[in-house]
Amino acid sequence: MRVEQLDRGRRAYARREWSQAYASIVAAGTETTLPAEDLFRLATSAMLLGRDDEADDLLAAAFRVFLDGARPDRAARCAFWAGMSLLNRGQAARGAGWLARAQRLVDAGAGEVERAYLSVAVARQAMLTAGAGAGAGDDAGELAAAALETGERAGDHDLTALARVTLGTWDVMCGRTARGLATLDEAMVDVTTGGVSAVPAGIAYCAVIEICTASMDLPRAREWTTALTRWCDSQPDLVLFRGQCLVNRARLMRLRGSWDAAVAEAGRAVTRLSDPAGQPGAGEAWYELGEVLRLRGELDEAETAYRSADEHGFEPQPGLALLRLSQGRTEDAAAAVRRVRAEAGSRAAVPLLAAAVEVLLAAGDLDGARRAAAELAPARPGTGGVPTALADRAAGEVLLAEGRARPALEPLRRAWAAWVRLDVPYEIARTRVLLARAGCAVGDEDGARLELESACRAFERLGAAPDLAAARADLGRLAPGVARLVGLTDREVEVLRLVATGRTNRAIAAELFLSERTVARHLSNIFDKLDLPSRAAATAYAYEHGLVRA
Repeated sequence: MRVEQLDRGRRAYARREWSQAYASIVAAGTETTLPAEDLFRLATSAMLLGRDDEADDLLAAAFRVFLDGARPDRAARCAFWAGMSLLNRGQAARGAGWLARAQRLVDAGAGEVERAYLSVAVARQAMLTAGAGAGAGDDAGELAAAALETGERAGDHDLTALARVTLGTWDVMCGRTARGLATLDEAMVDVTTGGVSAVPAGIAYCAVIEICTASMDLPRAREWTTALTRWCDSQPDLVLFRGQCLVNRARLMRLRGSWDAAVAEAGRAVTRLSDPAGQPGAGEAWYELGEVLRLRGELDEAETAYRSADEHGFEPQPGLALLRLSQGRTEDAAAAVRRVRAEAGSRAAVPLLAAAVEVLLAAGDLDGARRAAAELAPARPGTGGVPTALADRAAGEVLLAEGRARPALEPLRRAWAAWVRLDVPYEIARTRVLLARAGCAVGDEDGARLELESACRAFERLGAAPDLAAARADLGRLAPGVARLVGLTDREVEVLRLVATGRTNRAIAAELFLSERTVARHLSNIFDKLDLPSRAAATAYAYEHGLVRA
């Protein structure tokens, strides 16, 4: 009976039927002591089924049996996977302890391949703690390259995949993006053709998608997320990696404009990654849920999601700052983006900088927005991807705020074309709104109306309630008798209207949920852009141009 159960479990393991493999090997183990290799198979099955504590115990048991059987190489491999699993779950001390055990065995001569596996772990840890260009990071690249050479020489596909993913990741971190992405693509060849075991294959999938997302290579992220989905679906009882797969799918659904589906998928990711507790992807799942809810105008629900992301150790910016902007808490939004930018220093992410431009313009901080847009500018000569589109749009937003509508049209049109190529309907519509404002400012009110009508249709299809309301308000300002407002932002138009009704800065601040300092800054910008000397002149301008009725 024991032999039959073991054979059944081994066959199920080879077919990647993890539940059946787990059940059969456990049943065989109730009758007698399991061989070390079967303990390792059982540990792997438990890990893939999300039974982390059992997997830890089983790897420890396999480690001891391999040592007793004079197989230090296999014991070191068990220690490596125990350490990697614990580190990936955020248990740094226990993970480091297991890697130290592996190092001791390697130093005692456990084998060249095992030394290379350990080098991959050391390299990955160094990359987490070192900035691009730092000495520890340079060591990480060298360690990964050496491990790759060992893996290729030994014909070890698992080692080769892990080393190549690590090397490609480091190249992207160092700014060698094209070379790094090519290395990652090559790493996935073995993974997608079934030459890599399940655990390293899942690690490779998630690492590659994370890097594609971080480098904002949207087509690659879509392609590899689709491949990961197929891989997960081919193993219906797989738990490990499936939650991260759901997060990636939710993000792509949001970008493609399928927001109802994105909310559902993000919700499933939250559920999957919250039980058991402590999974590192839970915060990202909450953040992605918050992003879609914010765009739909469900602001209270979005705030709950962002707070949950923060509680799970995931930085909820820039989403939370954009939420504060939607809530009228402009100064809070500005303070948040300034704080995160200061912490990030020269390595501020492209989405953060793009959000900073939007938030700081709303807060009347034109100089701050101009600096954020300048930091984005190096992305502009790119190939039309997401960084290029965001950089061009930011440049156009700043030019508009400076009252230079005609020069703003060129970068805004480039941004629009890039979003169309990338098929991101929400960003296409947002850029149309900016094109409409620039067109209106240069006298093309008919073209502006067409842009706004198209944007309104897109926002309505998406369910983007806040953006729809703002675009309809812009349309209303194009009605006969309302002259164009040269270079004013929406917020500045609101302030000008209220000034014309005789309200004080304090009253305007209370009505618009701003600070008096922000109102004063907006008023200063209005005076500069319209070349007006006083509140009285601004009031006269507002009446002359149909902003208020006599």
